Amino acid sequence: MRLKPVPEPPDDLGEVAAFQRAVPLVPGTEDDCCARLRDRRDLPNRQVANDWLAFLRALGLATETPSGFTRTDAEPTAERIRDGLRDGVLFAPEAIELLRAASHADPVTATDLFEATRESVPRHDRARDPNWEAAWRERADRLLRWFVLVDLAEPVDVDADAGTDVDAGTDPGADVGTDPGAADRIGTGSAAYLVGDAVRSDDHRRSP
Repeated sequence: MRLKPVPEPPDDLGEVAAFQRAVPLVPGTEDDCCARLRDRRDLPNRQVANDWLAFLRALGLATETPSGFTRTDAEPTAERIRDGLRDGVLFAPEAIELLRAASHADPVTATDLFEATRESVPRHDRARDPNWEAAWRERADRLLRWFVLVDLAEPVDVDADAGTDVDAGTDPGADVGTDPGAADRIGTGSAAYLVGDAVRSDDHRRSP
C-alpha cells in the first residue's frame, strides 16, 4: 500500500536520520510516537508529526508492529530513500514517468504532476476538504522536492527572457536548448524539473 503523507523535505538528507532516531526503538503507540517526534524535532503540531511517522514507514525507516511503532535498523541512505519513495509513496511512479518524458523545453512542474494524478486523488480526500486541489498541488510540490534531494529529479530555472534553461550546475557549454514560451506556460520563478541521473542508475539496479 502506498502512503499519502509527504512532509516538507529537509535542507539536508542527513536530517532524515534525526527524524528516524526520534521514533523509539521500543514500540510505542501512535500518540506516543507522534508526541516524541513533535518534541524531539520541534514540529508545529501532531498532524505534521503523524505525517512524518507515516512517511518514515513508507521509506522503510519505521514500522508498525503488533506492539506499536518503532524505528527500523535501516540506514537512511539516498538509495534507501529513493527506493522508499518509488515503492511506498502515492503518485511517485507517476512523477517518475512525467520526468522521463520531460525536456528542457517542457519540464515538469507541481501543477503538471497534480493534473496528471488529480482523478486518482482518493475520493474521501476530495469530499472532506473543500481546498483539496490546493492541498494536493502543494503535496506534488513537496514530492518533487524530495526527488531533488535524492537525485530522482533535477531542478531547472525558468527565465522570462531566456526561456527554460538548465540549472547552473550543468556544463555551460552543453547544447541544451531553450524555449522562450516556456516561461509563459510555466510561470516565471516557478519550480520546474527534469529527470535525475539516479532514475537511470536505479532502474538498472532494480531490473530483474
